[in-house]
Amino acid sequence: MTCRDWFQLSLKEGFTVFRDQTFSADMHSETVKRVEDVSFLKTAQFAEDAGPMAHPVRPASFIEISNFYTLTVYEKGAEIVRMIHTLLGAEKFRAGSDLYFDRHDGQAVTCDDFVAAMQDASGVDLSQFKRWYSQAGTPVVTVTDSYEESTGTYRLVMTQHTPATPGQPTKLPLHIPVRVGLLSQQGDVLSAQVNGVAAEDHVLHLKANEQEFVFTGLTSRPVPSLLRSFSAPVKLRYEYSAKDLLLLLSADSDGFNRWSASQQLAVNELTLLINQAIKGDELSIESQLIQGFKALLSDAALDPAMVALILALPSQAYLSELADPIYPAAIKQARQHLKAQLANALSADFERAYREHKIHGEYQATAEDIAHRSLKNIALSYWVETGSELAQQELVTQFQTANNMTDQFSALSIAVHSQHPKAAELLADFYEQWQSEPLVVNKWLMLSASQEQENALSTVKGLLEHPAFDLKNPNKVRSVLGGFGQSVSGFHKADGSGYQFLADQIIVLNKRNPQIASRLCTPLTRWKKLQPELSVKMKAELERILAEDLSKDVFEVVSKSLA
Repeated sequence: MTCRDWFQLSLKEGFTVFRDQTFSADMHSETVKRVEDVSFLKTAQFAEDAGPMAHPVRPASFIEISNFYTLTVYEKGAEIVRMIHTLLGAEKFRAGSDLYFDRHDGQAVTCDDFVAAMQDASGVDLSQFKRWYSQAGTPVVTVTDSYEESTGTYRLVMTQHTPATPGQPTKLPLHIPVRVGLLSQQGDVLSAQVNGVAAEDHVLHLKANEQEFVFTGLTSRPVPSLLRSFSAPVKLRYEYSAKDLLLLLSADSDGFNRWSASQQLAVNELTLLINQAIKGDELSIESQLIQGFKALLSDAALDPAMVALILALPSQAYLSELADPIYPAAIKQARQHLKAQLANALSADFERAYREHKIHGEYQATAEDIAHRSLKNIALSYWVETGSELAQQELVTQFQTANNMTDQFSALSIAVHSQHPKAAELLADFYEQWQSEPLVVNKWLMLSASQEQENALSTVKGLLEHPAFDLKNPNKVRSVLGGFGQSVSGFHKADGSGYQFLADQIIVLNKRNPQIASRLCTPLTRWKKLQPELSVKMKAELERILAEDLSKDVFEVVSKSLA
């Protein structure tokens, strides 16, 4: 079987990514894998949906096909396959897959053929669902609720709206699977009826612009666990209180939503801190996360891998995706402040977690050992944040004695991002040890380029002259310039020199490797969302690039960004 044409690329790639995700989930932790995939989707693909290059999973046209090997085709394409799995259930999805392969063996097929096989095997009407393939953008699902004590009836009202995207000003309602569970105020999982079916977990079919769903058989107002396992690639809007989020964080039976609750708590607190930083006020907050994190660190029954995920604060990139306009320095300052506050409040807990999850003995790539290493290393990152000399020494010891790359590179990353006094020395030692391993050197290049320091731009320029760098090697180019884009101190310099540097590299690469050059334009395409004084400087660099004799790859991205 093959794709009938390039527009059907996601038919193969979306299904392949979904299969890879489910295999990895079966091999290790389903919750951890889902969180990793959704984190990447929300940070990178949602940004693509909201940018000038937004396009449907099945694009209608293109100037240069290489520009459509995108996160939308691959990652969002996988989410579409996952939604079909959610709507049909595992058994009917397998029947649909078998029919698809039997029916089309040896043929060149389309996304419509795939959906038709799923529909015919299951009896589920997917005609409206197919709009996911043709509409660009990330839908926003807003939820409100009410409870009638006299009848034990709980109502959820959901609305959906997909913002306009280039070439698609008007959107039709999509068929969105919303998986929902209910918890009591004490954290117990509740069973309720929807359309006469009682269950602890329901998949609701949101198909209209506004729709009501009624739960019966309840004795008190519940706390909803919405969009469980991230059942659809949408932005969810629901007014959770801090108390509700702490309840979900501590008691939800859905591991993904426990993580999601911690992220929302963190986003709420970071938003307050970011606004303080923008105004130039002193940063101050009473963090609810302290209570939630302490409970997690004290519960030995929890999966260490899940705890490690929950302890990780939302990334700079994810917070930037939520912001409008984006104030990079304020976001960085807010994250640093909150992490330091959590570290100092829970210093003893993080030290204990670090020691308890140390693995003594030979390295094993088992799910259990991987989970312990992940919690140990994030605990170390917090403990080091306190400035403890003992923690800093433990970090160096771990780097020097690690019997696996995970522990050694984690120690190095923590040293670099915490500006450990020996960070430069450890970076040099790491390169000396691994300089003959190209893939490891690429990780080293990216980490070196992402440093937050006053001379970050000079450091990156120095990496371009380093013996390990080769402008003809796409992976090394992505490592250095991709890492540089993560450095607020370097890339977002107030004078615009970071943007100018990246534009210079794009102009050079435009003639050498147009595909790489077009992908490196992505950070500059966000200029409309940046704070005004930076936005002007970033736009000027895009205009400078556009004035060059450009390849079709780069021209398409830059011209659409400036449109």
